[in-house]
Amino acid sequence: MLVKTLSTAGNDVRASRDGGDYPRPQLVRPQWVDLGGEWSLRFDDDNLGLSERWYAPAAASVFDRTIVVPFPPESAASGINDTGYHSVVWYQRYLSVDELRAHGERIIVHFGAVDYRATVWLNGTLLGHHEGGHTPFSFDISHELSAEAGDRQSLVVRAEDDPLDVAQPRGKQDWQEDPHVIWYHRTTGIWQPVWLEAVPRLAIDHLAWAADVPGGSVRLSVELSARPAPGTVLEVVLRVDGELLAEHRIALDSNRVATSIQIPRQINGQHYEALLWSEVTPRLIDATVTVADDTVYSYFGLRSAAIDRGQFMLNDRPVYLRSVLSQGYWPESHLAAPSADALRAEIQLIKDLGFNAARVHQKIEDPRFLYWADRLGLLLWAEMPSAYEFSPTAARRVVAEWSEVIRRDSSHPSIVTWVPLNESWGVQHIAHDTAVRDYARSLFHITKSLDSTRPVVSNDGWEHLDSDIWSIHDYEESSTVVRERYADQKSVDALFSSMGPAGRRLRLSHEPDRGQPVMLTEFGGIKYAPHTEYLDAWGYSTAQSSADFAERLGSLLDAVRMSTVLAGYCYTQLTDTGQETNGILHSDRTPKLPMAQMRAIITGRAVAAVRDTSRTQQGRPEREAESARSHVPAQPLAL
Repeated sequence: MLVKTLSTAGNDVRASRDGGDYPRPQLVRPQWVDLGGEWSLRFDDDNLGLSERWYAPAAASVFDRTIVVPFPPESAASGINDTGYHSVVWYQRYLSVDELRAHGERIIVHFGAVDYRATVWLNGTLLGHHEGGHTPFSFDISHELSAEAGDRQSLVVRAEDDPLDVAQPRGKQDWQEDPHVIWYHRTTGIWQPVWLEAVPRLAIDHLAWAADVPGGSVRLSVELSARPAPGTVLEVVLRVDGELLAEHRIALDSNRVATSIQIPRQINGQHYEALLWSEVTPRLIDATVTVADDTVYSYFGLRSAAIDRGQFMLNDRPVYLRSVLSQGYWPESHLAAPSADALRAEIQLIKDLGFNAARVHQKIEDPRFLYWADRLGLLLWAEMPSAYEFSPTAARRVVAEWSEVIRRDSSHPSIVTWVPLNESWGVQHIAHDTAVRDYARSLFHITKSLDSTRPVVSNDGWEHLDSDIWSIHDYEESSTVVRERYADQKSVDALFSSMGPAGRRLRLSHEPDRGQPVMLTEFGGIKYAPHTEYLDAWGYSTAQSSADFAERLGSLLDAVRMSTVLAGYCYTQLTDTGQETNGILHSDRTPKLPMAQMRAIITGRAVAAVRDTSRTQQGRPEREAESARSHVPAQPLAL
């Protein structure tokens, strides 16, 4: 087990250029140990492990197979490939931390995500518990290291994931044993990186950035592992491409501090946009943050995201969203990415196809995916995986986990919209039950209270209460109907005053207008899978040939782009996923049409020009269509 060190140019550690391998890209320490690889595994279908003390070092012999972490046991990449029901699974591996001790007083073990409920022991001593299948947690193992164990410190994880508990936030993970319709194989246990790092006694546990574009500043929030001694100072240095932007010092008297850092360069109103982050120019600012003996490296982007006058606004300019639905699911590794480099390739591929945004559907993505979206310039909608039951238990779990998600990801400039609910999943009776409506409203307002810097979609697709975006799901296959349905404001007003495309009300209440844009956030879903292995291959409509697929795809996108009221769209979907074969890419990420043809269909240059003219005549100029026409496929960046 070797300590990894980030590549640097001399002493210049830049979190924005760390290569995308480090599991927590906005709070980087250069030395760390990756615990991915072979672990021992044991299914516990009879739930005997606790009573039989499988967590004790002497019980190591009960583990009867080997798994490759962080791939879930349902996946082929794990080496297990068992998709049956297994509610409880145990992991074990040995640690050697002597090499890491040289880099800090305390040793911390980090888990990126374990689905759904985790309990962790070291050398038979309980470290703690965590609930929530999509969020990180950590334990200090320093005091539980055993001198007698030497380089065989036994780390044990018990993961509990009841496949039939629909009060668990589960997203697209099927409750049936075999996948059906739009649901997929489950992802149980460890599915994001596990790693060790050494830290000093007083360490930075968490930090978050919030940009103030008009004020030319950034707000930094820091949480420490303990209350600092009198006289302890927080020091922050901001740089971009080696240029010093700002230095900031503040005395600390608490383990939590929030401070605003002015960036003097931004005072020039004729030049301030050069430093802003956008999907076209994803400029990142590097930060070095020091408290006492602890120095960490981070980054952020100066950008704003808002809504106004029916438009989605990025940095106070309207941007038309050309988005694709991303399930984030891989045939060989399920919700876990097959490699860190695959996450970079996924972002690059979405950009090369001509999209400027992606809606990550029913999944909380690996932070390294967000890193590449930040770095390459892809706008993201972040969406909470749904529970399928409305109950106090489900509500408590969703609120707790969603709060952790916002805490983890609020600093990523690529995330421009939060989506706590989708298509009334888990709130199926929202139209009739006041308790359900109160819960849905609370999710919207909790999200706004935890992060006021981004739009929030209340219930993506239909049955909105208050919302910053009126989003619609419509799988009509006729491009003529779609063109007429969304042609102009009058057409859309008629849609909202009647029943929506799925036979659902689009709005359930009438909060004051704030200039909310209207977007078509699911449509298309054309099945084209001539060589699929699935007998139940599924889509919302079916293409018979590649030419038919191109015609259907292009005509639907053209119909949407011709609308003078829609502020953006999200096409369903990026890749085939299991039996759901309605991707524009096969499951192995190869395109179903030649790449150049696919990009031309998605960017729709001629139609964009017509739409642009129509909108300008209505007093709604838009810069995005111009940037779409001038954009060339993104090229891989040199690391």
